[in-house]
Amino acid sequence: MSLSRTSGLAAVMIAGALALTACGSDGGSGTSSSAATSTIECASGSIKASGSSAQKNAIAEWVNAYIAACPDATIDYQATGSGAGVTDFINKQTAFAGSDSALKEDEQPQADARCASGPALNIPMVGGAINVVFNVEGLDTLVLDAPTLAGIFNNSITKWNDPKIAALNSGAALPDATIAQFHRSDESGTTDNFTKYLIAKDAWDFEGGKAWEADGGQGAKGSDGVASAVKSTANSIGYVELSFAEDAGLSSAAIDNGNGPIEATSDNAAITISSATVKGTGNNLPLDIDRAATKGYPIVLVTYEITCEKGLSGTDLDVTKSFLTYTASADGQAVLKANGYVPISGDLLTKVQTAVAAIG
Repeated sequence: MSLSRTSGLAAVMIAGALALTACGSDGGSGTSSSAATSTIECASGSIKASGSSAQKNAIAEWVNAYIAACPDATIDYQATGSGAGVTDFINKQTAFAGSDSALKEDEQPQADARCASGPALNIPMVGGAINVVFNVEGLDTLVLDAPTLAGIFNNSITKWNDPKIAALNSGAALPDATIAQFHRSDESGTTDNFTKYLIAKDAWDFEGGKAWEADGGQGAKGSDGVASAVKSTANSIGYVELSFAEDAGLSSAAIDNGNGPIEATSDNAAITISSATVKGTGNNLPLDIDRAATKGYPIVLVTYEITCEKGLSGTDLDVTKSFLTYTASADGQAVLKANGYVPISGDLLTKVQTAVAAIG
């Protein structure tokens, strides 16, 4: 392991690439209008990681800042979706996985077995709002609640001027047009968290999980795929993480959770995420989020970096621990809000840093 200390990082944003690969250069560094000042303990070598597309923009920011400081390292992150990322990690194809939901009951022992000498950890690293985005000519604002949202996505509400939508949007120019509904075609933690909200509000007649279960609608791969489909399709609606809604310039619905409409912003999502409790033990930190009762924006996700507490070796261990130490630092978290995410903070961030420090 080759260590060096470098400060005054410049963060560079990669936009649009589904595969995020950062390569070292001969002492070069990226530039950006928002530089992160930090000290990174660099490691050398190459690792692969995969998973959550919701955190793709955050990973891009972090990877480029890290590589600017550590030109002898390469981090290849493939935004394949949470389900594929967990599978890759269990099959020893990657050093860590990104997943917008913690390991499921049947996945945890498989991940533990992959690590062999220690448990697999769910480490919360990126928070975010899941925005309900829409593209309807003449409609700039939209209010939805859980029953109406569920009706749209289970195809019991098929017209934009349906009385249930109209009742929440008095005076809005709702067209007599068929709703084009888009959901994730790949196994997705964003889908899991979107449906968890509907289930928490007793509005969803399906089990929930990473795979889309309702009939009808159209599937699109990845958060960027859904955003692109909505942007290019008239009278459409879908769900994506906030940073993708902002990148695509899409309008987002406010959600009435029983306390009036709440806008889908980082600050409002932070209210919900900050009230989450840890339900794991030791350094394993899956969260319990109360989506039904929150006064903040209720449709949120937390992306976990899933890796071994013990069991990685060589470059996988060195670069993974070094990189996650940076992402969990105050400076690493500070870049998130400007890019449409919610930083981890407070006591939870302390626990995250302790978990990363235990990797080895």
